[in-house]
Amino acid sequence: MNDLEQFFAKTVIKVDDALDVALPIPGEAPAIIHEAMRYSVFAGGKRLRPILCLVAAEACGGKFKGAMPAACAVEMLHTYSLVHDDLPCMDDDDLRRGRATCHKVYGEGMAVLCGDALLTQAFAVLSFAKQTKRYSTSQMVKELAYAGGSLKLIGGQVLDLQGEGRDLTLEDLMTIHQAKTAALLRCSLRLGGMSSNANKKQLEALSDFGAALGLAFQIIDDILDVTQTTQTLGKTAGKDEAVKKATYPSVIGLEESKAEARRMTSKAMDSLKVFGKNGKRLREIAEWMLMREY
Repeated sequence: MNDLEQFFAKTVIKVDDALDVALPIPGEAPAIIHEAMRYSVFAGGKRLRPILCLVAAEACGGKFKGAMPAACAVEMLHTYSLVHDDLPCMDDDDLRRGRATCHKVYGEGMAVLCGDALLTQAFAVLSFAKQTKRYSTSQMVKELAYAGGSLKLIGGQVLDLQGEGRDLTLEDLMTIHQAKTAALLRCSLRLGGMSSNANKKQLEALSDFGAALGLAFQIIDDILDVTQTTQTLGKTAGKDEAVKKATYPSVIGLEESKAEARRMTSKAMDSLKVFGKNGKRLREIAEWMLMREY
């Protein structure tokens, strides 16, 4: 296990411990919804968004502890989006991270409510974030609401649904994923910076890094969907092609998609110059994300 893998392993434990405290306790009535929430949140996964939040805080001179409410909040919002995304009326998937999706275990109605509850809990948790000299807690709440709302994450989902079966351009695809994928990654980084009282240049750099990294992440996801197996992915492989959803490989081809992922990763890392040595971990994460392609 290399240094980055060790860092991920240790940080995932810290995030999971914080999420365990932030969620309603097991068995609290009505027990079924809290069980479904925990089932979905603790379904595995790399905890990429909360880790980016924590590392961004550290790059700006802060500590993990101060950014943990924001880290938990972004993971809860992300998990809610996955629970809803897997529903039959959306992407209709039976697998998520190698096990049955929430609606397959608890039913569609409970899955809808589980997603609703996680979204609501995300803002309750973020309300515990301490304000800094430059950023109030209400600004942080507004940041998350914007990233998760109809202009970004939900808006991207809308465009994604409307695009099924249509011939989309590369520009169309970028518009979808700047909202659907990149916005929450960008928000995770910005919240980490805000929790550490980032200055204007630092926050702008985190924003640029997140926007480029988010697109690289989506491109690589699209590549993996056509090159990897269901067992490897932990979710149904080839699903995008089956529903005639536009992806980077279907629009610009596999090799060009790989080149674009490398270009966006390079662009992301170029944004980190303002941090100097303090941006080392963010650069390592960007390089690791790119290697998922292989």
